[in-house]
Formats: sequence, C-alpha cells, structure tokens
Amino acid sequence: MDASFLAKQNFFFFCATLIMALDETTPVTVTGDDDSTTAQPLHPVTHWEQLNEEVEAQDNDADSLISDPAESTASMTSSILSYRTIQGRTFHSERGNAQYWASNDEQQNESMDIVHHFLSLLLDDKLFLSPLKDNIQSALDIGTGTGIWAIDFADQFPGAKVVGTDISPIQPSWVPPNLEFHIDDCTQPWTFAPDSIDFVHMRYLFGSIKDWSALFKEAFRTCRPGGWVESHEASAMMESDDGTVTDTSAMHEWGRFFIEGGKKMGQPCTIIEDDLQQKCMREAGFEDIQVADYKIAIGGWPKDKKMREIGQYVLAALEQDFEGYVLYMASQLLGWSMQEVKVYCAQLRRELRSTANHPFFRYRAVYGRKPQTP
Repeated sequence: MDASFLAKQNFFFFCATLIMALDETTPVTVTGDDDSTTAQPLHPVTHWEQLNEEVEAQDNDADSLISDPAESTASMTSSILSYRTIQGRTFHSERGNAQYWASNDEQQNESMDIVHHFLSLLLDDKLFLSPLKDNIQSALDIGTGTGIWAIDFADQFPGAKVVGTDISPIQPSWVPPNLEFHIDDCTQPWTFAPDSIDFVHMRYLFGSIKDWSALFKEAFRTCRPGGWVESHEASAMMESDDGTVTDTSAMHEWGRFFIEGGKKMGQPCTIIEDDLQQKCMREAGFEDIQVADYKIAIGGWPKDKKMREIGQYVLAALEQDFEGYVLYMASQLLGWSMQEVKVYCAQLRRELRSTANHPFFRYRAVYGRKPQTP
C-alpha cells in the first residue's frame, strides 16, 4: 500500500466528515447577471458588528472561527524555516517574497488539499487540460504548496521527472520516487536550464506575483520547444446571478479584502479581471493558446449534481480555515484587529451557510505551446 493511497484515504475521510458538518442546502435555479463592483471602499467593522449583534442570540459559535491572539514573532533560526507567527498562525519566512498572504500551517494546508480535490472534480478528475503525450519526460509545478498536485501527476506519469517548487517547505517527505521538491521563489530568476521542461504547471498564484509578464517569460524560457505551459487562477470576488450577493454582504466584501490587499502589496489579485494569463502568455511568445472559463458555486445550492458536489467541497475548504485566508490581508495590510476579523468571519460563515444565498466565483485555465525550434 503506497503513500499516495493512504494519503488520499485519509483526505477523503476528512472531507466527508467536514461536509457532513455543514448545514443542509436546497438546490436553487439562478438566472440573470449581477453587475457588482470592486471599486467601493471596504465597509467599516461597525457594519459587521451590527450584523453580528442582530443574530447573536441565534448563533453563538463565532468564537471557534479565530484562534486567540498571540504576539507576532519569528522563533526559528533557519532562514528557510523561520516562519512568522501572526495571532497564533504561521506564515512563510521572510526569505524571498515576504508578503505572501496565506498561512502555511496544517489548518490552511488541509484547506488547500480540499481545493485540489474540487478542482480535480471540476476538470472531470483530470490534472491538466494541455494535450500532453503519454511519454512526457519532465514536469514542473510552480507554487506547489502541499505538493498534492505534483504527487498525483508523478503517480500518473511514473516515467517523468517531476519537480515542485514553493517558498515554504510544507510538502511531505514520503512521495513517488520520480518527484522532488525544491524551495524556490518563482518571482526570482528560475534555476532551471533553458528548453528543459516538457510541461510547466502553475495554479493559485494570485496575490503572490508582482510581475506576471516576467513569470510567463521565465516559463517560456524553461519550457522545451513544443512543450506546454498551463496556468490556473481564480477570481477573489464572490458573485451571484440572482442578486443574493449584495454590495453590503460579507460575501461581496471577501473579494475586496484581496483586491485592496493586493494593491498594497503590489501583487494583484485581479488576474482574471485583467486577463493577465492570456495577455502575458501571448507576450512571452506562446502559440495555440486556449482559455477555459468556469463558474464555481460556493455551497450545495446548484441543481446540477456535479456542480452541487463541487460547491459543497468549496464551502468545506472555506469552513476549514476562514482565518488562514483573510488574516494576513486584514490584520497586517488593512489594520484590522483580531476581534474585527472574528466579527467579519462570523458573518461570512452565516451568509455562506444560508440556503437563500447563491454565491459563486470565476475560475480560468489558460494553456499554450512553446513554438518548435525552426
């Protein structure tokens, strides 16, 4: 029995347990379009305090969403492992890109593994859309995170050498023999030889890249002629087709956290809105560029069975770690206290669990081929 099988069994048990804990949802058909804007300023915390007080008697479990405050510190001496601690949660070290917004502890990592699962369901259990050959020799996963995509890819292509890179060493040590992980910063010049990789995969890098043009140029340089580069990104904005995600809702505010935080860092979160994947891929020199757009439900409200299952996993991923997603943006960049974050997350949780709301977010996959050498 191999490591990936055991890991998947534990993962599916964890997901099933978490989803069963969520409130039951009723399928709803949605129609129309919503023209919500991201230009408005963030609501003051008093807005969420008022909403919180209105439902306090019906919902007394908000305290479980956020850990108790703890003084921010860096306790480990290694330059790679010197994680910062913010309100009891760890974030990657100061090495390289020191303003990545997501936590890197176990709670957040479990959430990201659920993200990997619902994205696999979205693609009908496929790991990629590019027309790869069965005899692919090499693959590179940029921003590998927990390494779960790279592990699955290495299992699928045992004859290929697979490398996953990330700024935090949070990957498992028990992996397929054809896979290795490197601690590397993709915003710096890549260390891979030119024309050396058959397939470059990048996913969920929004809010972590200052220069997307430079990123795709590095991918182009590294990719072998005739090879493929594939980029998957999500919009931070929660939307609805029926007006249930209102401008005053915590659901709408979620995306504005990331948009405003991204502006302050100089690392945009509006990748889909600005069409950066396709523009930068074309600028780098790729050809045969293909774009696949999706609307992913949050919660079990869709009538379609597949989209309902995906939506339940999306909600499970968020429920696993509201704090880890929003804490850095809110407290370090926008000046919110932990109490303010707690109040906001409590309201967001209520809205996402409500059967009356039908939120979704946009997701885009773009892939292109490096031209063959003349």
